[in-house]
Amino acid sequence: MSIHKSFLIIGGGLVGLATAYRLLERFPLARITLLEKEATVGAHQSTHNSGVLHAGLYYAPGSAKAKFAVSGIQQMTKFCQTEGIPHEICGKLVVAVSPEEVPRLDELLRRGTANGLKGLRKIEGNDIRKIEPHVNGLAAVHVPEEGIVDYRQVCDRLALRIQERGGNIITRAKVKCLELRANTWLATTTIGEYDANFLINCAGLQCDLVAKLAGENRDIRIVPFRGEYYYLKPAAQHLVKNLVYPVPNPQFPFLGVHFTRMIQGGIEAGPNAVLAFAREGYQLSKFDTRDMLDILLFPGLWRFLRKYPAMACTELIQSFSKTHFCILLQRLIPEIRTTDLSPGSAGVRAQAMKPSGDLVDDFHLVIRQNALHVLNAPSPAATASLAIGEHIVNQLPI
Repeated sequence: MSIHKSFLIIGGGLVGLATAYRLLERFPLARITLLEKEATVGAHQSTHNSGVLHAGLYYAPGSAKAKFAVSGIQQMTKFCQTEGIPHEICGKLVVAVSPEEVPRLDELLRRGTANGLKGLRKIEGNDIRKIEPHVNGLAAVHVPEEGIVDYRQVCDRLALRIQERGGNIITRAKVKCLELRANTWLATTTIGEYDANFLINCAGLQCDLVAKLAGENRDIRIVPFRGEYYYLKPAAQHLVKNLVYPVPNPQFPFLGVHFTRMIQGGIEAGPNAVLAFAREGYQLSKFDTRDMLDILLFPGLWRFLRKYPAMACTELIQSFSKTHFCILLQRLIPEIRTTDLSPGSAGVRAQAMKPSGDLVDDFHLVIRQNALHVLNAPSPAATASLAIGEHIVNQLPI
């Protein structure tokens, strides 16, 4: 590769950082410029999540999600071991609490096995309580390869390694305009202009807007869903040892509330999934007029709401009512009480949606001769970021 080849990466979250990291591994003489609009890298989805290392249980065999998760957890674990980043492979229980959930649990076991997960086993009764003594369930799948990690430290360490290898990370640089001039991209930002031969869009919550700046049609659109958490108070933290998840309901497009032991200590419960009033609307009170008009004028949103009216109402009620939130948690751990819960953090999921109202379920990349756009990077994107970065480098038409 020519030493004059240059790359412009927009977005300093885990996927953007991992892409820069893998590019410099492959092309150490390339000029890499990463533009991040916030004051620090990893300011949004990368550090506003549950901090789980996903092994690939849920995802359809053969899907990009499955491939990235299985490879990604291995790469992320190796990176954390090498860099001394706090992480732990603690295992997870996925619990069926009603008879109709047991066949769906069996399907998860089949998927996980097909995806190559090791040590999976279906357990019942006393075996469940040996792992999680306070969990209520008819049956469960134990996933020993899942874990927890400090993604804040992962972001910071990736940024450090990129800069050590000669990459340039520019913060507070919100991209306002993108122009292609004689095979060179020119990005006009809030703090100056930057150019490169190849553009890689990893802008997460803003990725469809960045793609539009680059001349792409917005056939799919990012619709932000806020996920709200509660923390278990210290007196109730003994009720959860590691990770406890429900069996996903196929009638709803989201996973459902669960319990997560955090790498920094404590137990997190959640999230729900409620439409956010801003792309970066971490608080219920956050409202962005431009974001809301963009969402409300998108036909796909209304078709989505017509498909899932009960879910939309239930999730909204949970957002306002600790009691309703607690009722869902009690399905997994009956001893939980509303008095055990204190307000926690929140994240916003950058969910790509089609005009039909269908969610884009898998990763979605658009590849051009001189640009690559990551237009959907759902969970397990954090776990799989290093594998995704590797995949992006392999897809480059150079």
